[in-house]
Amino acid sequence: MSNQANLTIGDQAFPLNVIVGTEDEHALDISTLRKDSKFITYDDGYGNTGSCESSITFIDGDKGILRYRGFDISELAEKSNFLESCLLLFNGELPTTSAIENFKLQVSSMSALPADVESMIESMPSTTHPMGILGAALQALGGSFPKLSTNTRPADVESFDEAAALILGAIPSIAAKHYRSSRNESIPSRRGNHNYCENFLHMMFGNEDGQSIDPAVSNALDLIFLLHADHEQNCSTSTCRMIASGGANAFASLAGAVSALWGPLHGGANMAVIKMLNEIHSAGDDGSQFIQSAKEGKSRLMGFGHRVYRNYDPRAKILKSACDQALTALGVESPILDIARNLERSALQDEYFIQRKLYPNVDFYSGIILQAMGFPTDMFTVLFAIGRAPGWLSHWKEIATHGKRIHRPRQIYQGSIHRPYIELGNR
Repeated sequence: MSNQANLTIGDQAFPLNVIVGTEDEHALDISTLRKDSKFITYDDGYGNTGSCESSITFIDGDKGILRYRGFDISELAEKSNFLESCLLLFNGELPTTSAIENFKLQVSSMSALPADVESMIESMPSTTHPMGILGAALQALGGSFPKLSTNTRPADVESFDEAAALILGAIPSIAAKHYRSSRNESIPSRRGNHNYCENFLHMMFGNEDGQSIDPAVSNALDLIFLLHADHEQNCSTSTCRMIASGGANAFASLAGAVSALWGPLHGGANMAVIKMLNEIHSAGDDGSQFIQSAKEGKSRLMGFGHRVYRNYDPRAKILKSACDQALTALGVESPILDIARNLERSALQDEYFIQRKLYPNVDFYSGIILQAMGFPTDMFTVLFAIGRAPGWLSHWKEIATHGKRIHRPRQIYQGSIHRPYIELGNR
């Protein structure tokens, strides 16, 4: 294929360079088109626009491929863990044993929240959504560590490792602090022998007795975080990159990403799954009537299909097995879970869903697991944010290190043309 294409407008031809990615993706470089032709391109919602070149995550939705830094998600899920994958995303290579151990210690040592941040969380209105708490707390956390949030790129890039460890250590503590405060409870003392997810579960649901946490449960949570660690240029990640392009520090950029993820069209899918299951149960249905209603276009089956993956979501395949193991370990049995299993079985066997490739996605299984663990549904998106934080941080680092210009999209103005001002008395 030629390394150049021509765009013809009227009787003029404008050459456009062809950019080819390492996975043979092809794009037309239109960066000089406006200057050369006075035309801009229009792509509502950026669905067909490459806003950047990135080396972090690759997705092929048609083939069901997801890779972090070239490593297939299924292999990482089998052999790696969340914190190791964080280092992979940050640095581009699999970390050594010593690097992993040092990082674990650093994250653990920075998990205690500053007193001012705890006070801020306690002072927020009781009706504040957990995502609102998280966004505000991230900004406050940056304020508590001014040397890590200077808004000066060289300094912030130099302190990235420390800032990343702080954020990864603090976000679970922020979530647990808000949850416990809303119940007039205190967070139990941390346990030095707990890993990242065990410590989070202990802060959320444990007590001073330090009861043991089943590995199947903590491993399932670790897997959920790993599977959500990055997903290329989605709404919240693109928001993070845009904020970072203006020179903002990592704390401010991630707070913006949290706000984007808060939107129900982005971060609310697994909450919608639980809401659907509860509604099916309230109607006295075991799921069979709802399946038929979905086939007739009267109901929407939440947690099935994916905007990106036209095949099976690779993360869903992985999480299904962990879901079964975690539910067995938790000993949870409920009509809601029975309905979920009926929906899953019906959709995987019914030609209607098979032909349309409407398979269960990662949100279907994650919602079921998180509810079984005891997390309230309004915290599901916060858990999504914990998992996605390393991806946001990696993209912030990529922009701060290699970014060339502030992001500034164009628009097609469709408003009023110039008109004279009308004095108040004449309106």
